Amino acid sequence: MDGGKGIRIVSSKDELKAAYDIVKQEAKTSFNDDEIYIEKKIIDPHHIEMQILADDYGNCIYLGERDCSIQRRNQKIIEESPSSILDKSLRKKMGEAALKAVKASGYTNAGTIEFLMDDKKNFYFMEMNTRIQVEHPVTEMVTGVDIVKEQLRIASGEKLSISQKEISIQGHSIECRINAENPEKNFRPCPGTITGLNLPGGNGVRIDTSVYSGYTIPPVYDSMIAKLIVHGQDRKEAIAKMQRALEETVIDGIDTNIDFLLKIIENSYFKEGNFNTSFIEKEFHI
Repeated sequence: MDGGKGIRIVSSKDELKAAYDIVKQEAKTSFNDDEIYIEKKIIDPHHIEMQILADDYGNCIYLGERDCSIQRRNQKIIEESPSSILDKSLRKKMGEAALKAVKASGYTNAGTIEFLMDDKKNFYFMEMNTRIQVEHPVTEMVTGVDIVKEQLRIASGEKLSISQKEISIQGHSIECRINAENPEKNFRPCPGTITGLNLPGGNGVRIDTSVYSGYTIPPVYDSMIAKLIVHGQDRKEAIAKMQRALEETVIDGIDTNIDFLLKIIENSYFKEGNFNTSFIEKEFHI
């Protein structure tokens, strides 16, 4: 299920029966459909996804990868592009694999093919997201491609305005998801009214949000209230820009995860690119 719900890890036959019954019940409750599937468990993988665009004329391209391995309970927190563990050869291999899936299904629109990669850099198909994703801005920042504009072209019956040979990765981009939650209280959601707001700016800084001073965050929706995106000439510069941007962000009246995001950005393993999907659990014991 989306967001990690309904997932159970089974390491023995004895665990299978109980997990099977629980997951079927969760699926039935959430979707009124108790069909489930079983797949191979990749231990401490990297979560790598490929952004694609496909029109109605057979044109299909990939815009490079995003590394979405910084997660808490299978929920993405920080995304970046390009991944620090991929080289040009592996990027091309994964991109071409993503295009094969898109072409075989006859899909058109923006979409994302998601993979899990093990420590030997073997990658496995996980799922396809048939929509634009929260983390799409990092791809826009490093490619210069307006993904939403291309979606509108496709929906209007037009061809893509770019070809694969025109796509290149320039610099490095990182996105942090700012959530209305309290990390000190098990990330409890924090609805309420924003009483003061200061958002960062400057060269290579982008923020996507709809909140404002006086805005009341309702308790019934996802806790994400803003996306902070930076772009630098390389990963080191992007990390420095993100640190500054987070420090300049002020959201009064509610609790947020900004300080927690700063702890991740400042972590030595993160700076080295030495992380996978178990990073937060191991480093912060969460």
